[in-house]
Amino acid sequence: MSQFDLHQRMAETPGVAVLLLTAPACGSCRAMRAALLELARSRSDLRLFEADAGREAGIVQEFEVFHLPALFVWRDGEYHGALQAEALPARLAAALDALLAAPPQEAP
Repeated sequence: MSQFDLHQRMAETPGVAVLLLTAPACGSCRAMRAALLELARSRSDLRLFEADAGREAGIVQEFEVFHLPALFVWRDGEYHGALQAEALPARLAAALDALLAAPPQEAP
């Protein structure tokens, strides 16, 4: 995933797409990835995409990321916003459902 194909890939992804911005040395990022992968196993409509914040400065700047991990959500190509939750599958599921219950937003 790069800044050059991010919007096209999100627009073409059916169901729920979650972008996870990480860094290789980030322990919190590894915990979030593991929780998201566990959540994805229980939700057939969820697709996880990951980008390295150190290599994808354009994405970091576009989404105004200041802390990692950072999560952003699309459903059927429409941007829904930043997802903030603890790195626990149940908390992520609740936050994701709440975010998706609101109308789509304008992407940054």
